[in-house]
Amino acid sequence: MKTISKLALVLALTGVSGLSLTVPASAAKKEEKAGPKYSPEVMKAAQVAQPAIAAKDFATAETALGQVDAAVKTDDDKYLAAALRYDMENQKLVQQQTANPNAPLNETALAGPLDALIANPQTPAADKAKYAYRRGALAYNGKQYPVALQYFAQAKQLGYTDPNLNLQITQAKVSSGDVAGGLADLQESIKAQVAAGQKPPEDYFRYGIARANQAKLPTTGDWLRSYVTAYPTAKNWRDVIVTYGLSGNSIAKLTDPQKIDLFRLMRQTKSLADQNDYLEYADDVQRRGLPNEAQTVLKEGMANGKIPAGNTQAKDLLAAATTSIKADGPIAPQEKRATAAADGKIAVATADGYLGLENYTKAAELYRLALTKGGVDADEVNTRLGIALVRGGDREGAKAAFGAVKGAPRTGIAQLWTAYLEAPAPAA
Repeated sequence: MKTISKLALVLALTGVSGLSLTVPASAAKKEEKAGPKYSPEVMKAAQVAQPAIAAKDFATAETALGQVDAAVKTDDDKYLAAALRYDMENQKLVQQQTANPNAPLNETALAGPLDALIANPQTPAADKAKYAYRRGALAYNGKQYPVALQYFAQAKQLGYTDPNLNLQITQAKVSSGDVAGGLADLQESIKAQVAAGQKPPEDYFRYGIARANQAKLPTTGDWLRSYVTAYPTAKNWRDVIVTYGLSGNSIAKLTDPQKIDLFRLMRQTKSLADQNDYLEYADDVQRRGLPNEAQTVLKEGMANGKIPAGNTQAKDLLAAATTSIKADGPIAPQEKRATAAADGKIAVATADGYLGLENYTKAAELYRLALTKGGVDADEVNTRLGIALVRGGDREGAKAAFGAVKGAPRTGIAQLWTAYLEAPAPAA
C-alpha cells in the first residue's frame, strides 16, 4: 500500500489559512476587538519569520521561530507559533520533493505543530479538520494505524470532505489487523453513497476484493458481485470470473463442468478476451462431449478475430468437433430415451446437447424433466437450466432457477449469473 502523502497533498496543505501579521492603522481598533491578540514580542518575531518562510530562507525563519516559541503567552500566540512552524516544515517538504520527486519524505517534523494546531481552541474549525486529516496521513505513513484512525475520524467529524477519506479509514483499520471490520465499514460507505444517488469510486470495490480475497473472507464473492453490478465492463466481468474460479489462486476450486458454466458466463458478458480464453473454453466442452458448443465457440472466436487466422490448435479442435458431430448424429432420438429412463441422467446429457446447439427451449424442457426424474446433481442442473432460460430470454425464470442452487461452489456460479441479470448491460 502506497503512503498517503504526495506532493499534491503537501502543496494543498501548505500555508497558514487566513493568517495576517499586519493590520492597517485605520482598522486597528476594530481588529483589536474581533481578531487575535498577539503578544508584542511574538508579533515582532513572527513578522520576520513569515516572509523568511515565503522566501524559503529557512535559517532566518528558524531563528525567528525560536524567538516566537520563547515569547508565547496566550492561545493566540501558541496558534501563531504552531501555524508558522507547520508552514515552514511543509515548505521544506515541498522543496525536497520538487528537487527529488522519487526521494522518500521524512514528515515527522510535522507532528508537533499539527498536534498543537489541532488542540488549540483558536484554530479555525475548517483548518482544524484539514490538520486532523494531515495528522492522520502522517500517522498512517508511519504505520501508526490506531493513531491514524483517531485523526481520520476526527477529520471526518469536523467536516473534512476528501473523496478518499472513507477508503483511507478502511485502509487504516485493515492495516491494523481488522480486515473484516474495515471492509464492513467500506461496504456501509458504499451503501450510503448509493442511497444518496452517488456512484462509489471503482477503487473501493477493487480494494475490497483484493483484501477480502487475501484474507480468504467469505465476503469476497459479495465484493465481486457488487463490483460488476456497479461497473459492468467486459474487462471487469472477466477479472471477476477469473478471480472466482478460473485461476490458480481462485477463491473457489472448481471441476471442469463447473468451469464450463463460468466460460459460458464470460461468453454471455462478452468478456472472452483472447485466443486463450476461446481455446480453453472450446477444449473443455469438446472433452465433455459437447462438440456443437465447441464448434460454435471456435467459429465465433475466428469470426471476431480473437482467434488469429491460421491458429493450428483452433483448426485441430474445430476438426475434432466436426468429426464428433458427424459421429454422434442427430440429438432428437435421445429425447425418447430420456423420457423413458428411470432417472434424469439421459435427460441432462440431452439438454446439454441442446444447450450447445443453442436450442434453449428444448434444453430447458429437458433440464426440468431431469429434475422431475431425479438421480442427478440438482445444483448443476438448476445452474444449466438458468443458463438456458437466460439465453432464451426468460430472465425471471432464470433467477428462480439460479436461486434454487444451494450447494457451494455452485452457489457462487449461480450468484454471478444472477448478478449479470441484475446489472446494467455490460459495457465495452
